[in-house]
Amino acid sequence: MSEIDDETLMKGLAEDFGVEEKPTGRSALEQRILAGFEEIERFVEQHGRVPQHGEGRDIFERLYAVRLDRLRQSPECRAVLKDADVRGLLGESPDSTRSAPDEPDDAELQASLAELEPAGDDITKLTHVRSHEELKAAEEVAQRTPCADFAKFRPMFEKVQQELNAGLRQTEKFHQDGKLEPGDLFILSGQKVFVAAAGELMMKEFGREDRRLRVIFDNGTESNLLLRSLQRALHKDAGNRRILPPDAGAASLFSDAIEDGDLASGCIYVLRSKSNHPFVAEHRTLIHKIGVTGGDVKSRIANAKKEPTFLLADVEIVATFKLANINRKTLEALLQRFFGRARLDLELKDRFGGQVEPREWFLVPLPVIDEAIQRIKDGSISNFRYDPDTLRLISR
Repeated sequence: MSEIDDETLMKGLAEDFGVEEKPTGRSALEQRILAGFEEIERFVEQHGRVPQHGEGRDIFERLYAVRLDRLRQSPECRAVLKDADVRGLLGESPDSTRSAPDEPDDAELQASLAELEPAGDDITKLTHVRSHEELKAAEEVAQRTPCADFAKFRPMFEKVQQELNAGLRQTEKFHQDGKLEPGDLFILSGQKVFVAAAGELMMKEFGREDRRLRVIFDNGTESNLLLRSLQRALHKDAGNRRILPPDAGAASLFSDAIEDGDLASGCIYVLRSKSNHPFVAEHRTLIHKIGVTGGDVKSRIANAKKEPTFLLADVEIVATFKLANINRKTLEALLQRFFGRARLDLELKDRFGGQVEPREWFLVPLPVIDEAIQRIKDGSISNFRYDPDTLRLISR
């Protein structure tokens, strides 16, 4: 891929934003950059978060996420938006907007919604988008109407999204003829779908059963469609997902002993560094490494001073929490994403002189880590976020 200078980048962004010049003191190019940024800000104001990459996200959210990455990467664009960026959106790194530990690549974007490729001066030309009709199998979905009582469903959708972001809920592919029951949640055409109610059974041709469903969409609309129509619509959407309930075993994640019938899963460990690095030494009681292992923690840290992940120094174990019947990788990702805004930004040189950036150390007091783990245990973690300024958990 050829290098693209800031001028070309700004021209491409301006074409992507596509707004008309207005008689103001700014150039047409600056107006277009501002207008595109305002779309991102409207998204943040409406949803309370920055647009994120990831499978299952709405096409516009994913496009805004790509656009925001491009703006952050351009010093010239950042200069134009300096006074307009009251929320500090350009101060975050592009990676901070990811919704999962594994970043989606171009192949995933193309397979799910769109592929973004540089083409000439148009740096974010949208080269392929599957049609809206194709995505939702519109010919089989009944006409949607505004949901008059959506106020009672909105909190549920918001809570489900928080639980997805926090890793408390997982999704799986919906297969043809999969079961549909009241209370089920799905992702269809990038929207969350809730089966609110089901009518009486009806006998269709060839003796097949069917029924009318009341289906609520997270955009405030609803539809009265047949169960088999929803099944077909989900099956035709390659990006469909069934949203699973929160982990039923969450209450038994942590215990002092493994009960009969439990499968041992290891433990969460919290470490404190003995590094002589000036910043680490000054903030030693605040800087902690949070990890999950299925083995013995002491064995895990035996060669700490030789490993960049341990800051090339000996460490001490300050807390451990036993686990049972839990996916260790998912739990570790959840904890590290939760404290992501407080990740330690520190570069070290390894024994070969290379630069390393440890990613599992956080500026978080030990009592706050303990509180977060208890919140995961009781299922309330999605209602909180960590505030690095006050060093405490606060309500969302």
